[in-house]
Amino acid sequence: MRFRTRLMITSVTIVILPLVMTLIAFLLIGRVLVFGNRAFTLGQTFDYKMVADMGSTFQTMTDEIFERVMDDMEETPDILEHRDYLDSISEEINFKTSFILVRKDNEIFYVSDEEYEDEIFDILPPYEDAENAISNIYYTSTGQLLRQLDFKFQDGSNGSLFIITSVKTFVSSKMWIYMIIAMIIILLLTSIMMTNWIKKTIMKPVDDLNIAMQHIKEGNFDYVLPIDLDEKGEIGELYRSYDDMRLRLKESAEEKIEREHQNKELISNISHDLKTPITAIKGYSQGLIEGIADSPEKREKYIRTIFNKANDMDNLINELTLYSSIDNNRIPYNFQKINVATYFGDCIEEIGMDLDSKNIKLNYSNLTTPDTIIVADAEQLKRVINNIVSNSVKYLGREDGTGVIDIRLLDELDSIRVEIEDNGIGIAQKDIQNIFDRFYRTDLSRNTKKGGSGIGLSIVKKIIEDHGGYIWATSHEGEGTCMHFVLRKYADDPEKPETDTVAQEA
Repeated sequence: MRFRTRLMITSVTIVILPLVMTLIAFLLIGRVLVFGNRAFTLGQTFDYKMVADMGSTFQTMTDEIFERVMDDMEETPDILEHRDYLDSISEEINFKTSFILVRKDNEIFYVSDEEYEDEIFDILPPYEDAENAISNIYYTSTGQLLRQLDFKFQDGSNGSLFIITSVKTFVSSKMWIYMIIAMIIILLLTSIMMTNWIKKTIMKPVDDLNIAMQHIKEGNFDYVLPIDLDEKGEIGELYRSYDDMRLRLKESAEEKIEREHQNKELISNISHDLKTPITAIKGYSQGLIEGIADSPEKREKYIRTIFNKANDMDNLINELTLYSSIDNNRIPYNFQKINVATYFGDCIEEIGMDLDSKNIKLNYSNLTTPDTIIVADAEQLKRVINNIVSNSVKYLGREDGTGVIDIRLLDELDSIRVEIEDNGIGIAQKDIQNIFDRFYRTDLSRNTKKGGSGIGLSIVKKIIEDHGGYIWATSHEGEGTCMHFVLRKYADDPEKPETDTVAQEA
């Protein structure tokens, strides 16, 4: 529920509820007071004006009845001697807790409420010696209100028609006292009810949110607010915003911890991978200096070893530089149209010479059409192929000359798929989903012959994804591993120029 709606409900309730409860209190208190004075039975209808404004209501009622009676007497002079007529008047004023009494000389001719007959008769005012005279309102010593109409019976006797109300005069004052008390109680109840409602619907959620923010301040991102997040209005929006913030902060904290762990692992890996070639370079250099390499063949071997170790260090540094660019999302790309057959043919020729020197057989097949074109960065795509092949060579585990690497190009309508497969040691199924993660290595013992920083395949994945493609791996332990990556074909667009060389930052 929105704050505006809550405020409207509060405003309306503060006004309407006390009014309704005051009216109910008035009706109940009036009925109780009148019933307490035996003015009527609970089954009767009661005119509450007789309690709220007794004097004016009684005067208005008697004026109307006396005027009608005098009009009826002009037509029927003995109308007040007819009991059915008197009964009708009695029924008319009964709901106003009043009754009538007709006196003939000094005797009661008719009374509609015999309960008050003995109590009221002796204090009735005398006949005024004026026919059809209407008296003022009398307050009797017993607390009733009465009014008198004098007339003559047909036999010449003096007659008086009295209208008497059985609501005593102290009822009005008591009514106001009770009503004031009732209104105070009603206002207090309304205040308590609205305060509790506001506290429950506004203050408590704010307090809960404050507690939740304290948990965030202390680094506890698992604290969940104890409220239904489907709640509408500002409170629900505020809680959902808090929950989104909590989840993002939690994710950010977890990423920070993971990044710190990765950085520590990177430093450890680099320290290990740099120590090996540096130790070798120092050892072979010392051998040259001290004359241990005392023949031209030994000196050449030492120098070549130093050169190879220096190349390993240079490759590692280049890989770290590229990793830094990836980490900052700033790899420079120079996209251009490339003929698949020509480009991969040149790559295979270069790779084949290197593999041949390592006694590894290379098989190559191209099932794409000769005119197949892709848009790619030639240098970065070559890095992808070299990294994958280098990784395959590293984990072949075949020193007997039976190592084989197959490179296949497959046509898939609007894209090409490149498969690079080896017959090496393979990758365990538990590791296959993680090999593209940064710093992940399956050889936890860090065999120095295999080495590596563990970021090569993460670089490969990044480059392929920046080309709009995707990469995955399949493997069976003891049988080998196959890397698959897909690149989109170039779609000829007559509105574009023939060359499409783009320098892009990922």
